[in-house]
Amino acid sequence: MTDAHTRGPTRYAPAVRSGQERTDGGPESYRWGMAVDKSTLPTTEDEWRVRLSPEEFRVLRQAGTEAPFTGEYVDTKTPGLYHCRACGTELFSSDTKFDSHCGWPSFDEALPGAIKYVEDRSHGMVRVEVRCAVCDSHLGHRFDGEHYTPKNARYCINSVSMTLEPREGA
Repeated sequence: MTDAHTRGPTRYAPAVRSGQERTDGGPESYRWGMAVDKSTLPTTEDEWRVRLSPEEFRVLRQAGTEAPFTGEYVDTKTPGLYHCRACGTELFSSDTKFDSHCGWPSFDEALPGAIKYVEDRSHGMVRVEVRCAVCDSHLGHRFDGEHYTPKNARYCINSVSMTLEPREGA
């Protein structure tokens, strides 16, 4: 991972890996909370491969899964907003995060319009895949009917798919 990914939460999402030069003329970073301009996002998987670390690419663009209980946000209690690591779109408020003890960060509600849902029939089961509504990157899965919270929904999200913008004063 690049330095920007290992330092912990930052206000800017890296547009390219450390030591690489942008060739598309786009901005060097995205500011959290700003509307994402789709015209600055990569349009090919090769462009995504340049922008993301190998692990981010495997999870976000190839629908991979990080190992359980290894992600940086599994046990995080920091108040703030979680953003798509690929494009910076706001996805979840920390107010909706809860401990499901499943090995991945869990939320019971996404921010309105942030998520795209896709039926996933891989691994011999039917699940609901969760993708970023802006850049179509894989985030994880949604499970309903488990009764963890009154909302009866569990968004099981890969930590590597997100970055956390801590709430000011937190």
